[in-house]
Amino acid sequence: MNSSGTANSGTANSGRAGATRVACWQSAWTGSASGRDGFLGRLAEVAARAADGGAALLVTPEMSATGYHLGAARTAALAEPADGALADGVRAIARRTGVAIVYGWPERVGEGVCNSVHLVGADGEVAARYRKTHLYGEFDRSVFTPGGELVVQARLGDFTVGLLVCYDVEFPEAVRAHALAGTDLLLVPTALVRPWEFVPRTLVPARAFESQLFVAYVNWYGPGPAGYCGLSRVVGPDGVVRAEGGGSAEELLLADLDHGAVAASRRATPYLANLRPELYGRPGLHDGPGLHDGPEPHGCPEPHGTGA
Repeated sequence: MNSSGTANSGTANSGRAGATRVACWQSAWTGSASGRDGFLGRLAEVAARAADGGAALLVTPEMSATGYHLGAARTAALAEPADGALADGVRAIARRTGVAIVYGWPERVGEGVCNSVHLVGADGEVAARYRKTHLYGEFDRSVFTPGGELVVQARLGDFTVGLLVCYDVEFPEAVRAHALAGTDLLLVPTALVRPWEFVPRTLVPARAFESQLFVAYVNWYGPGPAGYCGLSRVVGPDGVVRAEGGGSAEELLLADLDHGAVAASRRATPYLANLRPELYGRPGLHDGPGLHDGPEPHGCPEPHGTGA
């Protein structure tokens, strides 16, 4: 299940001929106030809308089941195992709507908690689980245990789908590892706050172009100067945005992805074919002075007073 699987995408859900339609739920931030049942109720409504729109896959934000900036104690209290009641609820929604679903939750793993995502197929079976590998400054490290497996994949129609979470995509090495392993659609649930709009506007299209794959980057929306900035988007392997959300509302985005665009982009700009890995792993390349010093990565405030 972790390294590879098949996410059944049903037979009725598709976009235009030859394309796979993906739905991205830029959810309004609710924190953990609604609880598991509240989340499952909202997810069921959105998944039904995605199905009505012809989507084969619905992607939700980072920690979509609970909210993200909750603090260690609250996050631990909401944590569930991978086969818990939350997973059962999402699997039932996927089966009922015929839409594959990516959702995030705090996963109870032994004595720790991982920032995890599941890809559930349209048949209700879990096709992949990924645990966030790059933890985001002291905030993440004080709450979560990092995952140890970077490339997690599943098949969805014509696509080899990969999973990353938020900060992971800001490392070009992580995205390139996926491209080299055959990922051609990378799904990235995120919880990005203002003022870091640069990430979806500039960095995410660059990641898609330099590794020549589709990227679906799906964020929360929340008001205020330190709220979630929205700007969810689907970017093609040519770096062109196929669908994008704004920064001021909840939205459900739909994008049609043509698998042939991946091969076309890799022919036009052969980054992957022209790599010279023998040059990149030289001893000392990643041990320069000051490389591991300096401030924490870009700030991770606790918007809306949710810290615990």
